[in-house]
Parts: sequence; C-alpha cells; structure tokens
Amino acid sequence: MNDRHIRKIVIVGGGSAGWMTAAALSRSMPREFCEIELVESSEIRTVGVGEATIPPLQLFNQVLGLDEVDFVRRTQATFKLAIQFVDWTHPGHRYYHPFSGPFGPDLDLIPFHQYWLKLRSLGDPTPLDEYSMAAVAAHRGKFDRPSRDPRSALSTYGYAYHIDAALYAAYLREYAEARGVKRTDGKVLDVHLRGEDGFIEGITLEGGRRIDADFFIDCSGFRGLLIEQALKTGYNDWSHWLPCDRAVAVQCLYGGKPGERTPYTRATAREAGWQWRIPLQHRVGTGYVYCSRYLSDDEATVKLLANLDGAPLKDPWPLRFTAGHRKKFWNRNCLAIGLSGGFMEPLESTSIHLIQTGITKLLEMFPDRDFDPLLIEEYNERTRLEFERIRDFIVLHYYATERDDTPLWRACRTMEIPPTLRRKIENFRHCARFVSDGYELFQTPNWLAVFVGQHVWPTHYDPLVDAHDADEVRRQLAGIRRVISAAADSMPSQHDFIERNCRAQPPDRT
Repeated sequence: MNDRHIRKIVIVGGGSAGWMTAAALSRSMPREFCEIELVESSEIRTVGVGEATIPPLQLFNQVLGLDEVDFVRRTQATFKLAIQFVDWTHPGHRYYHPFSGPFGPDLDLIPFHQYWLKLRSLGDPTPLDEYSMAAVAAHRGKFDRPSRDPRSALSTYGYAYHIDAALYAAYLREYAEARGVKRTDGKVLDVHLRGEDGFIEGITLEGGRRIDADFFIDCSGFRGLLIEQALKTGYNDWSHWLPCDRAVAVQCLYGGKPGERTPYTRATAREAGWQWRIPLQHRVGTGYVYCSRYLSDDEATVKLLANLDGAPLKDPWPLRFTAGHRKKFWNRNCLAIGLSGGFMEPLESTSIHLIQTGITKLLEMFPDRDFDPLLIEEYNERTRLEFERIRDFIVLHYYATERDDTPLWRACRTMEIPPTLRRKIENFRHCARFVSDGYELFQTPNWLAVFVGQHVWPTHYDPLVDAHDADEVRRQLAGIRRVISAAADSMPSQHDFIERNCRAQPPDRT
C-alpha cells in the first residue's frame, strides 16, 4: 500500500477545544509520524464558560495519563455530583439532576421508578431525589470517591468536576508541548484553498508567514474561521427551539463560607433565561444566558451583578451565539471541534463533553490524505445525531415548565418541539416508559430526573407493579432511603475532602 498518512496537522485556535485536541493527538501518534502545530492569538479571549463538566471527562484524563490530584490542583477544581435546577418548574421549586447512578435499584426486573410512582399515587410524598445517592450527597454538601465494593450504596454514583477552563487549557498545553506539539502565536489573515477541489492548502498569519498542512482542525470558536468563513459550510439554526442568544459572564469571590463550594452546579431560571453558578476552589464562575428579544444587554448585566456570591473579580464580558451546528462538522480536509462546530447552551454541562466526543470520533475515524468521503459522511452523521439528542434534552427544560409569569416562559411552554422529543414525552406520559433510537448521552435516570423534576407526570405506572403488595413495597423503599441516608452521613463534606486530598494553592491576584 502507498504511504498516504497525514504528515502535518494544523489546529487553529487554542482554549479547551484546541489544547484538548492537541493533547489527544500528541498522545496517540509519535512526533516522528505526524507534525502538529497549534496556532492561537494571545490577543483573542477564549469563551471560558464551559467550566462545569460531566463524568466522561474522567476517562479523557485517564487516557492522557493525567493524575487526578494534580489535575484538580492545577485547575482549581471542585467535584460535581449533580445540577440543581431552581425555579424551572415554577418559582420557589427546585430539584436535582444527578449525573450518574440510578434512582433506587430495579426490583424483580421492573424499573424502580414504577414502584415509586405507585406509592406516589397512594399518597406517599417522598421526593424522587431521596432515592439517588448522588442527589442526597449533593444536597448535604458531601463528597467522597465512590466505593469499589458493589454491595455498598457508595458504589452507585459517579462524579464530574467544576474546572477553570483557562487553567485546564494551560495544563494541556504544557502536556502537548512536551510531546512535540508546536505552538505559534499569531492571527490568521488568510486561508488558501486548492483550486481543483476547494481543500485548504494553508493559512497566512499576520506578518506574512504561511503555514501549509494536510489536515486542518478548526477550534477558532464562534467565528468558524476555517469551517465557515473559508469553506462556507452553512449552519443549522435552532433558535426556534432554544431562543436564548446572548450571555453575560463574570467571575466573583465567595461570600466566605466553606459550604458555598457546593458539589453541584446551580442553574437558576430567570425572567428571560437562566443563570449558572459554578463553584471552584478559588472563585465562582457565573453568568446569565438570556433571550435578547425579552431583555437588553444592560439589563442582563445589572441583574447578573445583583445575584453574585461576592465581589466580582473582573468586568462582565458579553457573548453572542445562535444555538445549532454547522451543516457539516467535517468539510473536505477541515474538521470543526468545539464552538466552531456548533453551540449548545451549557445548561447540562455538555460543552467540554462535545469537544471530547469530537476528538474521540476523530481518533476512531482518523483519515489519510485521500480523505475518504464515506468516512467524513459517517463522522458528520454521528455527530449530527449526538447534537440533536442533546438538543432534545435541553429543550425539555424549557418546554416542560409551569411558568407563565414572563413572555419567555409563556412562549417556551407553548412552542412546537422536535418530533423526537415529543415521542419521548408522550411515551413517558402514557406509561412512564422510555424510548430511545440508539446510543444517547442522557440515559433513563437523566430523563427521569427532569421529567419528574418538572412535573411531567405519567397517567399510568407499569401494571406489573400491582402484582406486589403495596405495604411490602413501602417497606422496601423506606429501607433504600435509610441505606442511602446513612451512606451520605458517612461521607466527608466536599470542603473537608478537598482540604485533606487535593487543595490547590491560592491564586496570585497581584
């Protein structure tokens, strides 16, 4: 066979997307096999809102061979067991979406939630959260690494992180450069296309330097410098389902209490969108995602600054976006990873995860210089399905609301939703069953948490549950609650766990 392997890769853009890509590629191939160069401008600010993660990031770090304690210290990280949703169902209401682990064990091959629904129909007021180890621990501010004993309730959950995305990018830059990745600081002024097929031949930087390569990875953020500005790929606009199109973000200090470093992200619904709260070791990351039809930029900034934990560390910075994705994530010899490929508002902490899965699929379908169209088509189709399934889950939060107190929420609760989401809702409302068309990031416990949390109630539970005596079911479920509560009591607070195991050095604020 002729040697057609990729000889040089250029990554345009740094931040989390660029340096995660560079780190993974440098781990997967020796520097003698393929040259990797990352071009970024120190004058361009990265977005930096993707600081809340989900559990698969652990696997990415493990594949790179990163030590968890070092990672936590270097990124000022805290641990994350869940997201707390405040005021989404209606003002004054809150619930947890635990990211990993079941709500109770299945009993006699029947899903646990079917028994819980029966007891609820009989008047039992126990919240579903009390049957989740992660949710109970999160509510109590507790954290410990899961037990390896499968008999223990402490083995039934996973965890993610809250990280400083800029520190994570710097950490991975160090990792990648040690493995031969070359970094060039500069702005791209021009992109050169090959005349016969429109492939990218090279880029020209400020100052006149030209860099040629076989394969280009666009991590340039919303601009889509290569995938859109040069290749005119096009964009699928989802703003009719996800109307928020702006955000204002800021970093602030804590108010001073250790318990404020909660082991969960908080998403609080506001009149024209929602506010995130991401607690790190050294600060809180927060921002207001909103719809510009219902709120001005100045009003959003005022409302954000009125709802901070402590004093702001920097001036608020604005972001503009359109929910959706490129019509092709991979076009010719250019692959978009991160915000250059599409934007999913960070309501369910999927921003860094979509970078990770983009990289994973690239390594699985790595091309040669022929750039097989079937390979590219497969990548694009799988990524499109991934985006659409995550989109449906996020749309559910807006659609399944009882709020009618502001124009945004009135519009959301009456909007037309994607047919794929409607199918899931209708099946759950009929008999509390879940339907899926294949692999999805969010599984039954995730959908259950949001369905129940936002009062999407089924009309029936599984009829097989009635074969079991209600009093016996009540005793079994009470026993499950006791076990989970006792296990949570045995855990240290997150503050104490971090102090004992992985406390970072305070940042230099001079």
